[in-house]
Amino acid sequence: MKTDIHPTYNAVVFRDLASGASFLTRSTVSSDKTVEWEDGNTYPVIDVEISSESHPFYTGKQRIMDSAGRVEKFNQRFKNFGK
Repeated sequence: MKTDIHPTYNAVVFRDLASGASFLTRSTVSSDKTVEWEDGNTYPVIDVEISSESHPFYTGKQRIMDSAGRVEKFNQRFKNFGK
């Protein structure tokens, strides 16, 4: 393997702007902004607009499309087509 070509892999805090939740994990991204974490250490912080705390799929607030109504509307429109 080549040396000195891989990015550094450090602890980073990701902060969800929609819900205010924060996650401490490891990543190769870096930032000039820092935040003091619960353990007393200072880590770079990355602000994200959406995460698992605020995404509708994970929170159970997703909108379910009425596909049955769309199919019935299509069939109604084209029921006499080709007769």
